[in-house]
Amino acid sequence: MKTFSISEVAKELNLTVYTLRYYDKEGLMPFVERTASRTRLFKESDIDALKIIECLKSTGMPIKEIKKFIEWCFDGDSTLQQRYDMFMERKSSVEAQMEELKKTMKLIEHKCSYYKKALEAGTEDIHKNNKIEIPSTN
Repeated sequence: MKTFSISEVAKELNLTVYTLRYYDKEGLMPFVERTASRTRLFKESDIDALKIIECLKSTGMPIKEIKKFIEWCFDGDSTLQQRYDMFMERKSSVEAQMEELKKTMKLIEHKCSYYKKALEAGTEDIHKNNKIEIPSTN
């Protein structure tokens, strides 16, 4: 079975070695084997697990909750409901984030259009009612 070094895994996942060591210290990688000299040996399945950890982290899930998920995985089938519920909650959270990002994108697109028209006209004066006023400090 092919194994990977921590630096190879870091490069593959676009993480730093420091981040992977931190994850290990926080108990997120109990599945990673070590040699007699304590060097981490990563398998393909470990990399897949780290991808899930990164996915959960990108949703804003705290390390503590990710650790609980890892523990549930080790507990086996008795925790299937908890894991399902956790992913349903994450899904809901991501959907809410996406809605917020859509609103943000709409405003950004509006401002891009605003500035494009102002640039074409050579002035912002065509948009007097839409101009952002900066209050004076006097």
